[in-house]
Amino acid sequence: MSFFRRSPWILHYDGSSCNGCDIEVLACLTPLYDVERFGVVNTGNPKHADILLVTGSVNERNVEIVENLYRQMPDPKVVVAVGACACSGGIFARAYNVQGGIDRVVPVDVYVPGCAARPERIIDGVVQGIAALEGKRAAMAAGRRRGALRPQSGSQPAGAA
Repeated sequence: MSFFRRSPWILHYDGSSCNGCDIEVLACLTPLYDVERFGVVNTGNPKHADILLVTGSVNERNVEIVENLYRQMPDPKVVVAVGACACSGGIFARAYNVQGGIDRVVPVDVYVPGCAARPERIIDGVVQGIAALEGKRAAMAAGRRRGALRPQSGSQPAGAA
């Protein structure tokens, strides 16, 4: 795995959960697990984040919030679903207001199952997210290079395909 020119920043959002996974996410920041050794920085601003780390299920009240956070993040971006609730709705899946996992609202790149997910698995999911982010950045760079070689959209006649 190669590393970026800059550190990937994570935005953590708790949907609606028991907070078990949130405690484990915070444990990842402690010196015992030290997720920062991978250059990961926790941020509270979606405009600075590369990875959206979601714990908890999606309910009617937070669908718009999650969509908003996702839209505010710059491209390329990666979503990591942490815990059974974020992956599928977990034990809350049959509740009247729960929509299900986070993949019902935004596309998910990495799933980290568990109730509550262990810090080691969360870190592994973040590392997989970093690899997915590198792939997306490479694809965007290749698309930009190819786009520079193509003629502008307005330079072709209207009937040309």
